[in-house]
Amino acid sequence: MALIQGVAPAEFALSSIDSSATLQQSLSGFCYLLIFCLTLLLTNTRKRIKLLAYTLIFSGLFQSAYGSMMTLTGTEYSFLVPKEYYRNLATGTFVNRNHLAGYLVLTLSVGIGIMISTLTRQSANNWRERSRTLITTLLGPKARLRVLLIIMVAGLVMTHSRMGNTAFFSSLAIAGVIALILGKHSTRSTIILISSLIVIDIFVMGTFFGVEKVADRLQKTSEQSETRDEVNRYTLEAIQDNLLTGSGAGTYYTNFPSYRQYDAGPQFYNHAHNDYFEFASEYGVIVTSCLLLAVLLVFISALKALRTRKNPLMRGIAFSATMAIIALAIHSTVDFNLQIPANATTFMVILALGQISLHLKSRGR
Repeated sequence: MALIQGVAPAEFALSSIDSSATLQQSLSGFCYLLIFCLTLLLTNTRKRIKLLAYTLIFSGLFQSAYGSMMTLTGTEYSFLVPKEYYRNLATGTFVNRNHLAGYLVLTLSVGIGIMISTLTRQSANNWRERSRTLITTLLGPKARLRVLLIIMVAGLVMTHSRMGNTAFFSSLAIAGVIALILGKHSTRSTIILISSLIVIDIFVMGTFFGVEKVADRLQKTSEQSETRDEVNRYTLEAIQDNLLTGSGAGTYYTNFPSYRQYDAGPQFYNHAHNDYFEFASEYGVIVTSCLLLAVLLVFISALKALRTRKNPLMRGIAFSATMAIIALAIHSTVDFNLQIPANATTFMVILALGQISLHLKSRGR
């Protein structure tokens, strides 16, 4: 600790307006990188892939069940602490409902990918075989996983997060179309069947758990009720003043007050409600472009796995990574999920799974 305290001011003061915050954020970023590398190194068998995937699914299930129970029973606790904000809304152990929504979307992506990996490749030539496949899907072992996904979707709807729900619907549709186009080894009819069942579940569960309230919030969104546009505008000014190198990692809350005006509202913004703008403000366009390129490379790897891999598990994990990247790319335009350690860590694990889906070799016993 003494060594870090002695080195930090000399190394970070040149490029950061807050050297201690930059050092802390740099250590966090290094930890995320280590998590990515450890996932690549340790998740080297199909058994471990499934174990990791189901761990993420059950983690999302716990958050959804806990948040839903707190909301439905009126016992408003976050994590053993009474809730002060977002009462009557599902937040799980998070403070912000949007961050719970972002986490559930990531874990739902993994769950849907695992469901796709369990599909059989039996072709249905007539209506009897199609009916048998449908009944097997509804009543067979896959039904247990579908029940877990239903609970997680109900928790997502109960957050009433506008962009969280929008990102989930959009990413599921886009990833499904991509999988159908690229998946020459996929059973297209079965994927369409499962996707349609999931969508039906969403609307059925949404009817009971408040999807109309999410739609109502979307309709009532206006420039008068939101200050995110003003925050983004002033953040762009901060980006232009430190275009290449940024103000330093973790310095947004220090740098932004010098740019904001009265129309941004009375709130104190420690994060921009836009991950792209916050990264560009803190790291500059050079580092931000490198980070986006790294995510793009994983996205390309997942697309290649969808197109070339014959193993159902690898294709399912590739679908999970594709859907998660699309969902977070959409959600990050209006929120800061990547500034939340739980969401950022989960996203790094899913990125690693995207690489694994393409490069893990098929091995015999």
